Amino acid sequence: MRILHIISGLKRGGAETQLFRICKFDQDNDHIVVSLSNKQGYGDILEKLNVPVYALNFSSGRINISGLIKLYRIMKQLKPDVVQTWMNHSDLIGGIIARIAGIKNIFWGVHQTILIKGKSKASTIMIVKLNAFLSNLIPNKIIYCAEKSREVHELIGFKKSKGVVIQNGYDIKVFHQNDSLGKNFRDKLKIPQDAFIIGHVASYDPLKGQDTLIKSLSSLLKRKIKFIAILVGTNLDHLNDDLVSSLKDNGLSDNVHLLGIRDDILSVMNAIDLFLLSSISEAFPNVLNEAMLCGTPCLTTNVGDAALIVDKTGWIVEPRDSTGMADACVHALNEKEKNSEHWKNRKESCRKRIIENFSFEKMINKYKEIWTHNV
Repeated sequence: MRILHIISGLKRGGAETQLFRICKFDQDNDHIVVSLSNKQGYGDILEKLNVPVYALNFSSGRINISGLIKLYRIMKQLKPDVVQTWMNHSDLIGGIIARIAGIKNIFWGVHQTILIKGKSKASTIMIVKLNAFLSNLIPNKIIYCAEKSREVHELIGFKKSKGVVIQNGYDIKVFHQNDSLGKNFRDKLKIPQDAFIIGHVASYDPLKGQDTLIKSLSSLLKRKIKFIAILVGTNLDHLNDDLVSSLKDNGLSDNVHLLGIRDDILSVMNAIDLFLLSSISEAFPNVLNEAMLCGTPCLTTNVGDAALIVDKTGWIVEPRDSTGMADACVHALNEKEKNSEHWKNRKESCRKRIIENFSFEKMINKYKEIWTHNV
């Protein structure tokens, strides 16, 4: 089949990564990608894989008529068997244009869970409510990446009979345990090999809960716990004045490395002892799976399907609970230092959990099954 994917943008994130993996590893279908914004991120990589990529160049979330006309023409020219949209704006725009173009097989993708007033954009909340109304009219199926995401959206009004869950999948060969990578990473940052490192990979965003993360690290400092924290991701760098000031105010400047965007996430995950996800909203966090495939135990807030991913291999705390987060960090440190055999077993169970439940082969096969059986 010819599958036309429509996504808001191709900058590296959860949904974008899953789209890339489907295009790369699904050899049974032809894939074409349309970005509502530009090709930055996965665009060049996809084109090197001979996946056609079109950019509509919408700017700052603003829709332009020429872009909509271009999307319509792409659909009429390519005549895809399936249109698969990814995320709210793409579901709305891609779904409507696909219907106008006469395409019958439209599948929405939902990759977030809760929307929080004051944290989520008002325009995003409005689009989700509009999509709830249109969910009875446009998509054949609505594909959620998490059970929690489906539950929340169906309460908003998304058509229940159309909902299915396909959890994200991960390449178990790309993410793996590699002690030498971790050692080299520590050496480059001049971090002692016996230091306890807490890692956090995300973008700087209110929904990622970095304020809670900083409070928990400050609590560790006050308890005289020895640790180093590594923060990786968009705007988690020294150019972020607000973040730098917050760390300084909490006495954390010497304990926290701000590394910004990096391409060596495999090395990061192997270098840290504990991965910490502090979000107040997630759907199916990729970073937990990537860390666990590297044998790195995780501490996560109870958001989206995070607890389902981690299960008994790590620690779960409620969002915004900085005290509980700090307590769990201490528990992990004590286990690593005082019960090495238990810690070793925990690391092994992390990787085993993802391999058995969330491989990308399983994810791709589920997408293909839904596309095939609902056209």
